Amino acid sequence: MSGGPAFLHGRSALITGSTTSLGLAIAGHLAAAGARIVLHTLHEDEQARHAQAELAQRHGIDVLLQAADLNEVDQIEAMAQAAQRAFGGIDIVVNNAVIRHFGPADTLPRHHWDEALAVNLSAAFHLARLALPGMRARGWGRIVNMSSVYGMGATANRIGYITTKTALIGLTRALAMETAQDGITCNAVSPGTVPTPAIVTRIAGIAREQGITEQQAQSDYLADRQPTGRFVDMENVAALIGFLCSDAGRDITGAVLPIDGGWTAA
Repeated sequence: MSGGPAFLHGRSALITGSTTSLGLAIAGHLAAAGARIVLHTLHEDEQARHAQAELAQRHGIDVLLQAADLNEVDQIEAMAQAAQRAFGGIDIVVNNAVIRHFGPADTLPRHHWDEALAVNLSAAFHLARLALPGMRARGWGRIVNMSSVYGMGATANRIGYITTKTALIGLTRALAMETAQDGITCNAVSPGTVPTPAIVTRIAGIAREQGITEQQAQSDYLADRQPTGRFVDMENVAALIGFLCSDAGRDITGAVLPIDGGWTAA
């Protein structure tokens, strides 16, 4: 698949929202392939510093920790500049950070809508914009936008999330066409339900509300979504992104790749 265990040696990868959960799993997979990593967090706290130290020690690679509010373009630009100073450029961008607000459109606070657009969509554009000149100069680059099953369908009371995850697919296709002859690929990955802390907490709340076990609540929750009846493994999502970053992934661009336990096929 990759030509060797360290197929990303000499490359650098910036992953947003990457000091916990799915983002950290993606960072770990790319680090295991030899990439230098830019970990992004909203606040540089003890948990973030621990993730940085543990990743560097486990894989023997350089890890840069950057705090940035993705609502603020100036902070996005400062993070990209720090990565370029530290590593000479950004070869891989994984736009993973996300914010979710629930509620119907007519009661959604204005700032929740603006925040969803900024964090889930505009930040992805800005990081691509900032990384592309260096990628073009080197003749190699990978941009991966984390969409969702909700980028291909809809449900009530998630208008900001659904709108931005759908728009990310359009952004992906447009960037893919602009870079198709530059050695750069841009793809969207659309996971189903992964066991993030937010989802696990939500299922625990359902169990309490309904007076059932968390195991039963989890089974019921997944039965309405994924035909496999199980969570999508974060490591499998990370492995898919690793494949896209390998030489074997160079002919995949402008694609929307579901990894959802059969959700969108059902």
